[in-house]
Amino acid sequence: MSAPRLKSKLLVQAGLRQCMALGIMATVVRSGDDDAGAVYLKINRLGPGFTILALAREMDGSLAWLSRTGDAPVPEKEADAVLERERRIDPDIWVLEIEDREGRNPLEGALFL
Repeated sequence: MSAPRLKSKLLVQAGLRQCMALGIMATVVRSGDDDAGAVYLKINRLGPGFTILALAREMDGSLAWLSRTGDAPVPEKEADAVLERERRIDPDIWVLEIEDREGRNPLEGALFL
């Protein structure tokens, strides 16, 4: 039996609140399925480029953020292409855009994960 899962809409709302508490600008740029839509972060480094992270479940059932764009930031056009490919596969995705010069993931290790 698998562990209970937090609904996607609640996870995104919690992420917005976490960003607000840290003073980081965040916006939902795509709303997906309220219950089970995959969640992606589009981190805007405000100059150097963008990073796309996907929330995924590890083998042990824990949640982790996996980069969909590699280690280095990519141009916005390339980041948007990654998200468009994901949207074509699963039209129910959520995308939360975060603006942070350092490219930090403010949701990493958050209590709701």
